[in-house]
Amino acid sequence: MTATPTNRTRRAHRAGAALTALGLTALAAAPAAAAQAPAPAATQAAKSPLKWGACPAGSEAPRGTYCTRIKVPLDYAKPNGRQIALTLSSVGDAHAKRTLVVNPGGPGESGIGTAKLVWSSLPPELGELYNVVSFDPRGVGASTPVGCGDAGKLVKHPAPAYAPADAKAERARLDLSQKVADKCAAASKALLPHITTANAARDMDRIRAALGRDKLDYLGYSYGSRLGATYATLFPQRTGRMVLDSIVDPGLTGYRTSYEQNTAMQKRARQFFAWTAKYDSTYHLGKTASKVGAAWEDTRKRLRAKPAGGRAGIAELDDLLASVMYTDLQWGDLASAVAGYRRGDTGALLSAVNQLADSPAGYVNAAQLAYNCVDDAWPRDWRTWRKDTVASARKAPLFAWLNTWYSAPCAFWKAPTAKPVKIGATGAKKLPPILLLQAADDPATPLSGARRMRQALAGSRLVVAGGGNHGQFLFDANPCMDRHATRYLSTGKLPAKDATCKASPAPTP
Repeated sequence: MTATPTNRTRRAHRAGAALTALGLTALAAAPAAAAQAPAPAATQAAKSPLKWGACPAGSEAPRGTYCTRIKVPLDYAKPNGRQIALTLSSVGDAHAKRTLVVNPGGPGESGIGTAKLVWSSLPPELGELYNVVSFDPRGVGASTPVGCGDAGKLVKHPAPAYAPADAKAERARLDLSQKVADKCAAASKALLPHITTANAARDMDRIRAALGRDKLDYLGYSYGSRLGATYATLFPQRTGRMVLDSIVDPGLTGYRTSYEQNTAMQKRARQFFAWTAKYDSTYHLGKTASKVGAAWEDTRKRLRAKPAGGRAGIAELDDLLASVMYTDLQWGDLASAVAGYRRGDTGALLSAVNQLADSPAGYVNAAQLAYNCVDDAWPRDWRTWRKDTVASARKAPLFAWLNTWYSAPCAFWKAPTAKPVKIGATGAKKLPPILLLQAADDPATPLSGARRMRQALAGSRLVVAGGGNHGQFLFDANPCMDRHATRYLSTGKLPAKDATCKASPAPTP
């Protein structure tokens, strides 16, 4: 349900839409912007042949961003065969000493707007040392995209409850998942076998070369941690300073990761309920976490029986709850929307649901499915999914079925599973030092995965912050975490040992 191999982008797109509707911005806690203004990126670096100009119309690139395109092989086993396009974005001093390549997560997340987002949030010393480049990965947005036809129109709102009431409801959801897989295959058959994390990592080496850099300096959030670790495994000698933030478990398949997420998300929901109870004088949803939880269940039952505005039902409320698990900055607005609904004012809740349901990603994120369903092997026998989901729902009733249905098209996917890349050193290859950042209660990429990544990346260092906000460096207003990353990106020196930081302060209403 996040920027992890199974869920980050589907949740990120929807969370972004809901955030807008609820009047929030993910950058509310960002540090001061770097001091200098962006310079036109006409000559990225002395050794780079790239020519930078306007970004594609309709892209997510904000003002001050410059774009270019490069060609890469669709199939790296046939490097002289069909070529596809990657669109890159750049912000900052074109003649900066170093270039920081950034991936915001996903898979399937557009990166065109990320260069400006990150560069404007860097502390001054990093803004002077680096310009920032991001990109739409293969299969995404302004690069050669995959599509699923009109699959996004298959779900009407209010959508049926995620937890099926009976065998008929389950069969309807399952048929929908198969239709999505069929439409994706029909629209993107030639591309689907090649939309993999390993190929995206190989693309990043082409980006590095096109930028004229001997080594790749990299910042990857959530799924971007898997992409970065894959690059470091495939190209250790070309890996420069690398920060992986909110770490995907390198030892689990996407299928297994989703079940670990369910439990972590349920724990985070209890924290949200406890926070809401602390401010009962504002929200009036209950003075204890259990009472807020009971009020939440009552709200779900009401919306299931009679969707608000004929559009906001139980599934839409569940989507909103999953969306706000990523950062506590969103908690107050969702609590207010639900409190308003319970008082008879549906405005805020409907606004959030409408934007979430009508977001460009819609119900189907084609690129995310393309990566997820090919990167790992998924069970083809639906009885396995049902058994595992029923077991997970005992511990995570709010998220287990929701998470399963988002991934269910992988049970019917029409492309072969890619050869997996085992993260870590192989043979005589020695991995460079890498900095890992993680929140202790991150619901999307649980801490257990970060610890396994620490083991896989020999010589790396792991810094764990308290709290559960997903995405630490630059965007959680945690000076301790920012200091660790800034020092490393400035000097290349890791902490002497693994470290911890206190959580950033929780918000007030």
